[in-house]
Amino acid sequence: MEERLQWIVRTPANWLHWSPLTGGLQVQELLARRYPAATCFVHQAHAAQLRAVQERWAKGWWSPARWTGPKVRFDGPAGPVQMLWANMALHMEADPLALIRSWHEALDVDGFLMFSCLGPDTLLELRQLYAREGWQAPSHDFTDMHDWGDMLVGAGFAEPVMDMERITLTFSSATRMLEELRGLGRNLPRNRYSGLRTRLWRQRFQHAISEDSGMQSDDGRLQLTFEVIYGHAFKPTPRIAVRGESTVSLQQMRQALSASKARSGQER
Repeated sequence: MEERLQWIVRTPANWLHWSPLTGGLQVQELLARRYPAATCFVHQAHAAQLRAVQERWAKGWWSPARWTGPKVRFDGPAGPVQMLWANMALHMEADPLALIRSWHEALDVDGFLMFSCLGPDTLLELRQLYAREGWQAPSHDFTDMHDWGDMLVGAGFAEPVMDMERITLTFSSATRMLEELRGLGRNLPRNRYSGLRTRLWRQRFQHAISEDSGMQSDDGRLQLTFEVIYGHAFKPTPRIAVRGESTVSLQQMRQALSASKARSGQER
């Protein structure tokens, strides 16, 4: 995702880091290096998570970065931002279209969204194993990148660019694989098994993983496929519908005038 920023001409003066605790705290350093003068606002859904991010990014009073480093604020932006960064958030959202619309509202005109999420080929080997064993799916179905593009346009974004890659992770044992999956997320379908699994079932599960030929890599380790979808899109100048009698908000007028001035300056 960070490499894709080289194709974005606009340099944001402020931006919103969406759920960095689950999306990856380490990318903050890369983004701060790319946009050293920009103010970063942090969004976390829960206060405890926000405090955890503050503690991870806290600088000692003696650290020069405390005074000269990029500005990071945890109180939320007072107005729209020029970039919204959301890594690995959409596929865990029960109503992703509503989330995309909230991102659209948070962005300034000509601001841009950068996001990534998991695609439909994720956990392919595990899904096939579950189907052969007659078990319910290990996770909810993940959305295709073309459908994400349609949702972006439907939410008001323009020029969505979608891309994807498949990454294969290997594990030394079924126990190590389960530890990794537990850290990545949770099983969201409402019709999933509602009770607690027994120790016997866990043993059967681990044995099935270890013995399944479809989960064996060439070097004898266990493998899982992850499809990662990357996308970015811009928030265009809002269109003002012209009818016999039209009502236009003050905010719409300001955005339209600002966009017109910006285009005039570029033409000169």
